[in-house]
Amino acid sequence: MTSVPSATPSGSSGPSEPPVSSPRPKSPPQTVRPPKPPTNPTPGARVTITGTIAPGVEGNCLLLNGYLLVGGPRDVLKPGASVSVDGQVQPDMVTTCQQGTPLVVESARAS
Repeated sequence: MTSVPSATPSGSSGPSEPPVSSPRPKSPPQTVRPPKPPTNPTPGARVTITGTIAPGVEGNCLLLNGYLLVGGPRDVLKPGASVSVDGQVQPDMVTTCQQGTPLVVESARAS
């Protein structure tokens, strides 16, 4: 019986194949939800809120972390602006905005 030599002798450093790696699984896009205001905010409570202003569904309505901004300097309070707002929570206030817990703005500044 004759032996057939192998194609790659042992100990030789012939060409090698790169390791096969499995493709990385794509992670689903992350949805960032702003924090919600307290479920039972104390009427008249003073709060400071920092975040990015979002437009409301009704015209001229501005939302910040679940609060409806009532009043305040409109040159600072614009959709997309990063701000810090001081104000007084008024959950019983009637508005035409139909969303958010009303927050009467006492001061606002870009952050």
